[in-house]
Amino acid sequence: MENDIDYSNSKLTTEKALQMLNSEGLEVTLEQAEEILYFLRIIANIAVLKRLNKRK
Repeated sequence: MENDIDYSNSKLTTEKALQMLNSEGLEVTLEQAEEILYFLRIIANIAVLKRLNKRK
């Protein structure tokens, strides 16, 4: 997966996302947790941009 943004200083790490997913009964690999986290960040960015555009 091509990740062009560096999230290394993010509060939610891939390892923490993996722990959270496992605690909810979702057995995923570290790579899958990374992809899920990347997807959620994309969705969050889209939601923020839509909200900011509505304000204008």
